[in-house]
Amino acid sequence: MTKLLAAAVAGSLVLAPVAPAFAAAATPSPQSSLDVLTTEDGMAGALSQVRSPGGATVTRRSGTAERGTGKPMIGPRGRFRIASGSKPIIAATVLRLADQKKIDLDATVERYLPGALRGTGDGAEIDGRKITVRMLLQQTSGLPEFADAIEWKEPFPDFLRVALTLKPTPRGSFAYANTNYLVLGMIVTAVTGKDYRQASQELILKPYGMRDTYWPAKDDYGIRGPHAHAYGVHPGHPKDGEVDLTDQLPTYAFGPSGGLVSTPEDLIRFWREAPLGTMMTRPVKVEAEGWPADARYGYGVARMKSSCGYVYFAAGDMPGAAVFSGRDRAGRAATVYVTGVPRNRQHLIDAFLAAMCDR
Repeated sequence: MTKLLAAAVAGSLVLAPVAPAFAAAATPSPQSSLDVLTTEDGMAGALSQVRSPGGATVTRRSGTAERGTGKPMIGPRGRFRIASGSKPIIAATVLRLADQKKIDLDATVERYLPGALRGTGDGAEIDGRKITVRMLLQQTSGLPEFADAIEWKEPFPDFLRVALTLKPTPRGSFAYANTNYLVLGMIVTAVTGKDYRQASQELILKPYGMRDTYWPAKDDYGIRGPHAHAYGVHPGHPKDGEVDLTDQLPTYAFGPSGGLVSTPEDLIRFWREAPLGTMMTRPVKVEAEGWPADARYGYGVARMKSSCGYVYFAAGDMPGAAVFSGRDRAGRAATVYVTGVPRNRQHLIDAFLAAMCDR
């Protein structure tokens, strides 16, 4: 199965970072870039919100919150599934625990999860005694991607057990895998004695003022509170084509790699509070298809060069939503999301950069 096809069906739950190669062409206007997403790419709705270093905010919208109704796209407090936008929150949780001396980033996984990482079959080389917490954060552990190897129907398998049977990537080199953050969630649970959801709520979401962000319950297939409808191909029923996925996805299953539901406002709150300097400590070079040529990856956060300077970002997609969110060195933050996954991912990054670089 090709990556393109996987993005449309089962593999679309890989929750990959939406990071197409940076185009050097002139940046479009913020509004026109959103309109491209809802016209050329056929997305139902798109939204961007920007917060200046001084606190002024600008929100732009395009399209509709629900096909066939004419309802305007929902505002910046509308909730949506943020997919891999969850990773920076997990990374920040780990860093807070490191500050509390509960986690050592250079310790091996074995210290916190004895015997948990032992590969079998094609994954025989996987060994938690050789993988550090820092490697998990930086996507350099060599752990393979579980989402490429599972069938998305309930009951779901043990994702980690599946991953441990797969051929690993070279340890020490960047290779994006949701498995890394699945294991980080397990470490958070182990060292706190609390589910990683509760721990991240207490350590990050609540202190940062992210009041509208939550981890869905196991039987929660919808989105609580105000939200636009989400449209895409259900990974368990790809033959049905595009459908309304708003109340059909078991978001709980995506776990620490991509299970959060949030809002544009809350994501901007995160960037205002996050320890960005620490999160970009010792960033590793990204040599992977679909990433900007100069990209560097830190702890759940990446960096790229734009026409207005360096921009730090996190991004992700799953059926029914795609998001790109981040900030620059001066503290200007922006979030762009659409109620589906655009055919041309460059258009999403164009909209993000247009919002970031509009002065």
